[in-house]
Amino acid sequence: MKRLFAVALGILTAIGGFLDAGDLVTNAVVGSRFGLSLAWVVVVGVVGICVFANMSGRVAAVSGRATFEIIRERLGPRVGAANLLASFAVTLLTLTAEVGGIALALQLASSVEPRLWMPVAALAVWLVLWRVKFKTMENVTGLLGLTLVAFAIAVFLLGPDWGELAASLAPTSAPGSESVAVYWYFAIALFGAAMTPYEVFFFSSGGVEERWTVKDLATTRLNVLIGFPFGGILSIAIAACAAIVLLPLGVQVDSMSQIVLPVAQAGGTLLLAVVILGIVAATFGAALETALSSGYTISQYFGWSWGKFRRPARAARFHLTMIIALLLALGILATNVDPIAVTEYSVVFSAVALPLTYLPVLVVANDPEYMGKHVNGRVTNLLGTVYLVLILVASLAAIPLMIITEAGA
Repeated sequence: MKRLFAVALGILTAIGGFLDAGDLVTNAVVGSRFGLSLAWVVVVGVVGICVFANMSGRVAAVSGRATFEIIRERLGPRVGAANLLASFAVTLLTLTAEVGGIALALQLASSVEPRLWMPVAALAVWLVLWRVKFKTMENVTGLLGLTLVAFAIAVFLLGPDWGELAASLAPTSAPGSESVAVYWYFAIALFGAAMTPYEVFFFSSGGVEERWTVKDLATTRLNVLIGFPFGGILSIAIAACAAIVLLPLGVQVDSMSQIVLPVAQAGGTLLLAVVILGIVAATFGAALETALSSGYTISQYFGWSWGKFRRPARAARFHLTMIIALLLALGILATNVDPIAVTEYSVVFSAVALPLTYLPVLVVANDPEYMGKHVNGRVTNLLGTVYLVLILVASLAAIPLMIITEAGA
């Protein structure tokens, strides 16, 4: 029974951790402009993150070491440095978006200017990282993030024409007045949001934090194969809410209040309060994960002591890296940049960095020196190779499409 509870709890935290500011904003924007015609991208992205998260979790469980440590050792410092620079830059941008997302969500709850909430949010993130145990941190934010199921409830309460909504799932190159280039720009943005690089490094390093072994492989697989797909369903629910309420009105999402407007219309103040709690929890949890990922990647590359399982005094540079990352995120936000815009750019640049993130993961997961008999099977390698091709195409197309479409304007 205890083991069953641990599996269930792990699944729940995976579900709660899947949705961050990038998924919230990107899915709402897409739903308000394209309906559900891009829902297929979410499905593709969920399968991809399941494939590579399962690899990285298996690497941690079998070798007892985080993926980034092995990447530097296996592929050398130059390849490791390229991986580090790309992943850290995107993680920092994502951290900035998450801190801004916390502030915007708290503004919805309090009507207080978000710029006043930003330092409070960053301080709260640091205090949790400094004082709260890893398992407690993961479980509380993940379980509270599950209140985002309010978006799925809202879809039913809105009472849409289900036949029309189902018909809108059909992919189309340029629905309405949107151009083909804009459609594919947002397709790449959705793909980048689903496969954000920090997720695999956090998942792998978290496995070391929790001392996974080969005996935990089944638990790890359940967390991935049930948690992430359910998060994908909630992502589609966010897009569906926007498609039902905002698309007919011609409202394009550019604020957090517009994201939650369909929920308020569907369920009133109570459901709105629930979804705001979910957004705060999800963005706060993602801020914790991205801050930790910045510390993980830097520390693992340079061979520093790292991890919340160690006292801060024994992993001082690890904690210092996270503090610096939070300060840099606050510095970016202090320029009065729009957190929604930062979020949109972060998911596009995530797509650009994907090849440098996922190719090394595939290489390490096939190395018998680290994995023994637990190397990838044929099906996993086939899926991994197919996704590497998709990732490469997306990364090459992301910046040109951003320029051509003026970031989807």
